[in-house]
Amino acid sequence: MAGAARMSAGIDKQLVRRRFRRALPTYAGHAEVQRRMAARLVAMIESAGAAPSLGRVFEFGCGSAMLTSMLFERHSAEAFYANDLVAESRVFVEAAVSGREIGRLEFLPGDVERLDPLPANLDLAVSNATLQWLHEPALFFERLSASMRPGGLVAFSTFGAQNMREIATLGEAALPYRSIGEVAALGGTAFEVVAIEEEIVRQEFETPEAVLRHIRATGVNGVSSRAWTRSHYLDFLRRYRAAYPAGSGVALTWHPVYCCFRRKES
Repeated sequence: MAGAARMSAGIDKQLVRRRFRRALPTYAGHAEVQRRMAARLVAMIESAGAAPSLGRVFEFGCGSAMLTSMLFERHSAEAFYANDLVAESRVFVEAAVSGREIGRLEFLPGDVERLDPLPANLDLAVSNATLQWLHEPALFFERLSASMRPGGLVAFSTFGAQNMREIATLGEAALPYRSIGEVAALGGTAFEVVAIEEEIVRQEFETPEAVLRHIRATGVNGVSSRAWTRSHYLDFLRRYRAAYPAGSGVALTWHPVYCCFRRKES
């Protein structure tokens, strides 16, 4: 875990911000797995006993507002605080909640780990496919616990160790994905685990080039700033085709992890 923490601290968040900002217009049209994850998170929140009115809600890493839209199609809120590293996400959030039953909307741009103070007296905190970008998630959850009402829920998704394993196996930079046990431990002493699940999703693409276009269109390649030479690019395509054939194309593995914490009463 200490090794993962050191690697997380090495993530260049300005690079992450630039790549997700570039991907905002294309994200929703390509992020099929993330859409599936958002739907499962909403189901997990409801299974944990969330009421139709969610009270005070905080979403960090809201991006193109995919989860935002799904959540407020089915629920109302007294107040909704939305955060993203990319300030331009505000437009997507405002469109997603337009006409919904939300008493107050506040968009909080910037790095959530530097957001001070966090919104207070929260009934629900949610995040879809964001946790892996945090430098110190355990410290963040410790801070978040102080903003949660007793019995409040934190529901989030991230990715496990097998995520995009094809890319990592071929020698390219990868995020320090955590095991399901490490994810569960992030709640520390302030939260109890209500539910934690994982799955493996295998996505097929016609070519390795299509895999790279997909990664670019969803912004999930915010790890390495190294530019590829043409020879390196062609060699990567050749090795990908040889190592990971699937049907008439190639495969890309996703490893979603879903977790729901409840703030302890004391």
